[in-house]
Amino acid sequence: MKIIVTENKIQGGAKAFEIFENEIKNGAKVLGLATGSTPETLYQNFTNSDLNCSNLISINLDEYVGLTPDNPQSYHYFMRKHLFDKKPFKKSYVPDGMTKDVAATCKEYDQIIKDNPIDVQLLGIGRNGHIAFNEPGTPFDIGTHEVKLTENTIKANSRFFDNEDEVPKSAICMGNANIMQAKKVVLMAFGEKKAQAIKEMIEGPVTEQVPASILQKHPDVTIIVDKAAAQELDDKYKN
Repeated sequence: MKIIVTENKIQGGAKAFEIFENEIKNGAKVLGLATGSTPETLYQNFTNSDLNCSNLISINLDEYVGLTPDNPQSYHYFMRKHLFDKKPFKKSYVPDGMTKDVAATCKEYDQIIKDNPIDVQLLGIGRNGHIAFNEPGTPFDIGTHEVKLTENTIKANSRFFDNEDEVPKSAICMGNANIMQAKKVVLMAFGEKKAQAIKEMIEGPVTEQVPASILQKHPDVTIIVDKAAAQELDDKYKN
């Protein structure tokens, strides 16, 4: 693991963009993308740049079950708002949250990833060490699957909805196995609330109770954290 410590999320987003831009200029064609507040500074760098994305393919980590693509809380909507409307890609895949057959959609998504091997996968990390919606206890060898959201996740996401009852109760999510197939992984984390998860991911044992810890076994991982998220790390990782 390569660890980059920045002053703040603005610098973190700029550093992440440098990595993505370099990979794209060196032939990367398929990007695995993520949603949430963490990657917003990265996407701002994308949209403010002169980088041409028209020949790139993107594959997103996840989507809520039951939200239409035009719902402002859907990940389809988030990606259009923060990236695709300003930087169109050749093809952009996001799981179909309105599918009538979730199991079939998961199999189709696995095939999409197989047909379009991910060159660079972007990740965030949850306070409990989850990556995407792969919560503690999710098998490391699982592919795309439906995730029943935990009570804590539903409560955390309720701030984006009018009330907690509107929060989707499940999501379609790339599995840990899909993530590990990516050629390169870039994980971003900012703020002191992520510090313990970052420490457990890097310094702790590889365990399904900390899903992100599986990244210790990936051959090419770059972790970008600000000083607040890095504060629990041993000093040897902060150079």
